[in-house]
This record gives sequence, structure tokens and C-alpha cells, in this order.
Amino acid sequence: MAMIPTTSKMMPAAMQRLIKGGDRSMITMSDDSVMMKQVMDTHTPDGREVDVKPLLHLVEDILNRATLSADPLAIAGPVSLPENMEDKTYQASFNAMLDALSFIIERISCELSVKALTGGEAHATTLAIFNLLGPFSWDTKLVLTLAAFAFNYGEFWLLAQIYTSNQLAKSMAILKQLPMIMEHTGVLKSRFEALNDLIQAMLKVTRCVVEFRELPSTYISSDVPALSAAMAHVPTAVYWTIRSAVACAGQITNLTSYGLEYITTTTEAWELSTLAHKLTNIYEHLQKQIAICNQHIEEKRYLEAYQTLLNLFETLHIDNMKILKALIYPKDDILPLVEGTTKKRVNLEVLRRRNVLLLISGLDISQEELSILEQIHSESKLHATRHEIHQYEIVWIPMVDRSVQWTEPMQKRFEELQSSMPWYTVYHPNLIDKAVIRFIKERWHFRNKPILVVLDPQGKVVCPNAIHMMWIWGSNAFPFTTLREEALWKEETWRLELLINGIDQTILNWIREGKYIFLYGGDDIEWIRKFTVAARQVAQAARIPLEMAYVGKSSKREQVRRAIVAINNEKMSYAWQDLTMVWFFWTRLESMLFSKIQLGKADDYDPVMQQIKRLLSFDKAGGWAVLSKGSSITVNGHGTTVLPALLEYDLWKEHVPTKGYDQAFKDHHDRIHDVTHPCCRFEFQSAMGRIPDSMRCPECQRPMEKLTSFVCCHDDAAPSTYEEASRTFE
Repeated sequence: MAMIPTTSKMMPAAMQRLIKGGDRSMITMSDDSVMMKQVMDTHTPDGREVDVKPLLHLVEDILNRATLSADPLAIAGPVSLPENMEDKTYQASFNAMLDALSFIIERISCELSVKALTGGEAHATTLAIFNLLGPFSWDTKLVLTLAAFAFNYGEFWLLAQIYTSNQLAKSMAILKQLPMIMEHTGVLKSRFEALNDLIQAMLKVTRCVVEFRELPSTYISSDVPALSAAMAHVPTAVYWTIRSAVACAGQITNLTSYGLEYITTTTEAWELSTLAHKLTNIYEHLQKQIAICNQHIEEKRYLEAYQTLLNLFETLHIDNMKILKALIYPKDDILPLVEGTTKKRVNLEVLRRRNVLLLISGLDISQEELSILEQIHSESKLHATRHEIHQYEIVWIPMVDRSVQWTEPMQKRFEELQSSMPWYTVYHPNLIDKAVIRFIKERWHFRNKPILVVLDPQGKVVCPNAIHMMWIWGSNAFPFTTLREEALWKEETWRLELLINGIDQTILNWIREGKYIFLYGGDDIEWIRKFTVAARQVAQAARIPLEMAYVGKSSKREQVRRAIVAINNEKMSYAWQDLTMVWFFWTRLESMLFSKIQLGKADDYDPVMQQIKRLLSFDKAGGWAVLSKGSSITVNGHGTTVLPALLEYDLWKEHVPTKGYDQAFKDHHDRIHDVTHPCCRFEFQSAMGRIPDSMRCPECQRPMEKLTSFVCCHDDAAPSTYEEASRTFE
């Protein structure tokens, strides 16, 4: 069948004018307010609600397969419809909606085709479609128009894709002049690309309008400026999108109706690109408003989730599941935990009615902390089994700053930590909600240092941070409640075992043998040399069995490491070779103070706590030494008083036979101390949770002055938190 060439004589006059001069009303219409008033006059909503999302998914699938810019014969991939399309109930509902709307879609489709054939003016055609859609909401108007357009446009491209392999399609394609059109794909390439760009812009704006419609009214209302501004702009967005659908429909109808002569015109390509540019600007504006609205909604949900957490912890529960779900993961769609031994993913049900210890830390938790925790965890489990005590479980909750992008090194570090832990761990940090992170920081005072929150089988907090009593008393602190912590403190006295229990068996043996023991620290090698030489000379002169042990310093690991090497080389005294032991010694001491702070008893007149505070203060400046005879500590002094007391042995040696070495040394040391009065100083890393607002000096009981300092010890091995601001009391 020969193709009949199309001439301008066969076209309506309006179409000839369109081809020659173009529809310039889009640009020349000066009064946009008049245009939009005409549109608003057609809007007569009757309250009917239409769920347009399924229809929009269908339209998107058609247009994405039919919009072929480079190769119109290519076949698209698998159908990308909603997952529940396979559900029979959903299908029945969707079919019922299509049945109700098919007539209006058909009428719009006819309107698009007829106006293109008769050369109707684009604005008038657009208004005619608005008149058909008067009772519907703005998003429904838009989706129904796109459905009508997709019906015609999809039919065109379906024939284009299959007419070479299907006889029926081939015959229909000939009627629509498709073979002739396809022969000129080189000429049409730019036209199809312009169509593709405009259709994609139409879909983007449509998604935005639908998204505005679906914003939850529970969290956002029209009095929010971003939403009200966007909703005021929606009619304009809908108008120009429908106007674009009119233009696209005209392109295809005119191609199939007027053939080669229409192909050679350039006015329509200009119109398509102009409309695409306009819709792109509209889309970008709507996207900004949506982002503001979503941020508002997110903040509302965040505040609601936080308040829900507060209310949950103030309510009595029959078990711990509501609490654990709120803290870890509230849904049932995934398994949120990883079991420590098998590394299999498990449900929160494994923790039901168990005592649960929440280990909360960042990814910077140290290997020292993990190794000690693992040892105590193992001992405590054994203790619980042996005494048939209700079991408990540890769950690691990783705390990650959501404002920092998750990187591959972070993922690797997380996996390393997770694989090394013998207890339950949260599957991934992104499961922890932002409201939970805020709750943990504000209510449980988490900063960067690990904390261990203890929940009873009903989810009640029985200790806000058990890590301090774990460091101090190990498995003996089981079941790690605040009541147990208070009971253990009542049993404590100022003795050497309190300082070194669970760390060094050698010193414990010295204690049992009743030897005199100097425990000393600091990083000043010269002071260490002078002190150890003087102590040994005095011990020889007094004819007493003296042992000395160097325990380092709470910071400056490299300086401590060098001091240990010097002590070993010069055989000055016994020293811990493993820096983990040094770390644990000072961590336990700090935990003693923080335990008391947590109990609200840091400033109580407690002889044990006064001595611990003095020792922590001495660590901040210079050397120090503790003298004990067996378990009993007699002197706890700063380097500026201990060394002079030893060097002045001749002044107190006469009292050694009558008072004993330890008491004679103490009396002389105290006289020096009363004259020198070294300053007391405490530093709290900002990473620590419960920092007191005030403290009393352990020496004179006066309120200490609070300062803020920034410290850098030039120590790569030290935790990064040492570089943060610390508070100093002097």
C-alpha cells in the first residue's frame, strides 16, 4: 500500500497557523493571574477521595517504557509495579477504581486527540480538561490526565515496537503511517528526545504534587509556611503539567495524522523544550518546599518518639519487650540482633524477661575495655550459673553520629567489633533511632565513654551505668544493680587491695607476706630515679623488707612506656610491662570517683573517697607514692612531699624502732605536707557522662574553683577524647 503524501491543503486552517507561527500564547499571555483565575473557576471539589498512587505507578510504567529517546524499537525491562499488585484484594480494589474512572480517562483522551486534530489552542484545550475534572482534587486531576495521555502515547509506541513481528500490529501501523515515521528516525531523534525530557519533567512534578497530598496531617498542617506556600503553587504546577500533556499528545497525533510535512517543522520542538524548562523550575521549587515540610515532619516525629520513650520508662510493664523494641528496633520485619557465639541474626524475643545490660559505646571502644569486659562477662555468667541466679544478657548498642556519612572504614571497624564480642549486638547502627540516641545522651548521660545500663526483666533501669562497679569489683558486683553498688561501698575500706584487686597477683602476694610496699607513679624519669634510690636507701637503713611497683599515669602512654623501659634497664623497681594493666588501674580509680558521683555521694565525708580523690589529683601533676604495710595504707602523698620526707630520713629515723617505719615516715611526711599544701586538681574529659557541677577539695574541704582547659598530650596511642575540653577544679 503506497503512502499518500500529506499537503497543507488537507490540514485545517488552525493547524496550518500552528505549524507556521506556533502556539505562542504560552509566552505572550501576559496576565498569568487571569489564566489561573480561569483554572481556579473550574475547581469545584466535591470531597471525593481517590487513591491515585496505584494508577500513577501504572502510568509511570507505561511512559518509562514508551519514552524512547534514542532507539524506539528497544524493549524495556521487567514491570516495576507496586509489590502488592499481586494481592487479589488489592487488584480488586484497583480494578474497581479503574472501572469508576475509565469514563473520565476516556473523555480526557478524546479531548487530547480531537483538539490536536482540529488545531485547538493549547490553553483552551487545557481549560476544557480542567472543566471535565472539576470535582477532583489537584493531584487526581493530574494523574487522570497523565493516564489519558499514557493511553494514547503507549498505544503509539506499542505498535512501533511490535509492528515488524506482528501482522495485526503491522496493518494498524500502516494506517497510522508508522513505517514512514520510523524510516525518518534520524530526523525525529531530537524530537523524541525533547518529548522524553518533557514527559520525565511531567512525571517529576506529578510525583511532587502527589507527595504533598500524602503528607501526614498528624505532623503538618496548612498553617506551616512551607506547606501553605507549596499548596498555593500546586494549581499552577498542575496547570502547566496538563498543558504539557496537551503539547505531547499533539506531537504524536500530528505525526500520525500529517506525516512528513509535520516532521519538518521546528516550532513544536521549541515548544516542548520551553515547557520542559518551565516544569523543571516548578519541580525544583516544589522539591525545596517538600524538603522543608519533610524536615518539619521529621522533627515532629522525633519529638513524639522521644516523648514516647520518656513515657515508657515512667510506666510499669509486665516484661521488657516494649522497652527493648523502643530502644533497639520497633518493627518485626527484620531480625535486629546478632547472637555473640554463632553470629546468627535473632529476634528480640531472646531477651524477653531477662536481665539485660545495654553496653552503649561508639566505634572507638578500646580493646582494653573489651578484653576486661569479656573476662568479667565470662566470670559473671559462671557465677550466675553456679548460684542458680536469674541469667542476664549483654547487648551492644553502637552509637554513631548520624550527621557523619557512613564510610567503608566505619563499616569495617563496626564489623571487627561485632565479630569480637561474645554477647548480643545490634545488627547495624542505623537501626537505632535518632530519638533513642538523644534519650541515651540526655537521660543516661552518654558522651563517648562506654556505659552499661542495667534493665531488670520488666525493663526498669536498676542501674544507669554499671560499668564503674564492673571495673571496681568485677563479677563480684553481680547482679550490677545500684543497691548492690551501695552495699559494696559500705564494705570497703582504704586498703591496698582496693587499688590493685584483679590486676596484679605479685603485689597481692607482697600484701599477704606483710611487706612494706611503695606504689608510685608519674612520668618524670628524674623524679622516679631520685625516689626509688631514696626509698631503697632508707629501707636498707631501717632494715625493712620493701617492695616498689610503678603503675604509670592515666595519660601520656608513650611517656609511661619510656619510663617503664628506663625502670627495667636501670633495675629501679618492679613495673607493669603491659600497658593494659596501667590503663585498668587508672580506669578503676576514675570509676571509683564516678561511682560515687552517680550515687550522689562524691562529696560526702568518706575517708576512702577522700584518699581516692587525692590520688587522682596527684596524677595530674608530678609524681606520687602510696606506702602500705601489707594491706594497710599509711601514706598517700604527692611527689613534692614524699621525696623530701625520704631525703630527710635522718630527722625521723630515731622514731622507727618505737613507732615502726610506716608510722614514723607518715608523721614526718604529714609535717611537710602541712607546710607545702600542694594544690588539688581534677580533670574530667568531656567524653565522661556525669560531670559534677561542683566538688570539694579532699585536702581542705573548701569548694574547688571550676575552670575549663584544653589538653593535648601529643600521644597517638591515647584516645581521641583526651584532645577534647576538660573541666578542672583547683
